[in-house]
Amino acid sequence: MSWNDFYRRRDVINAVLRQAERTGDPVLPFEDVQHAADVFADRAELLAALHYRWMLRLTGHLELALHEHGDRVEAATSAWQRLATEEPTLRRLLDAGAQTIPAAIAHEQRTLALVTGLADAREPAEQIERVGAAFLALARDGARQTRCTSTRNFLRGFAASA
Repeated sequence: MSWNDFYRRRDVINAVLRQAERTGDPVLPFEDVQHAADVFADRAELLAALHYRWMLRLTGHLELALHEHGDRVEAATSAWQRLATEEPTLRRLLDAGAQTIPAAIAHEQRTLALVTGLADAREPAEQIERVGAAFLALARDGARQTRCTSTRNFLRGFAASA
């Protein structure tokens, strides 16, 4: 990929996010954004690029949170919730299109399960993904209600959801 291609992709991604923010629609505005079809083969490729952006930001937030918090679960919860608050349009598009990019979503789940220490890399990938999915469900719920304030409360909720 040339630098021109990189900048065109970046510009289309930014335009998609602006359009989605303006409309509030969870549906990816692929056809509504000029040059989107020229730069991305289809909606799935655009969603994968959006998810890549999410993961780049999430890993940065995770690194910072791990240095700020003594507890890995609280750090990951805080990082994910902070990013979801900073990027609500991006998160909304990814959530609405999650069935289109299952491999990317599974990667996010595995990353979170391993970063939190709730799963071990030697466990089967499916099990790690289930742990990550449960963690995400609780992190989302915490973002909607009150933030998780202790590892004990988080783990109680985690055990109940398993």
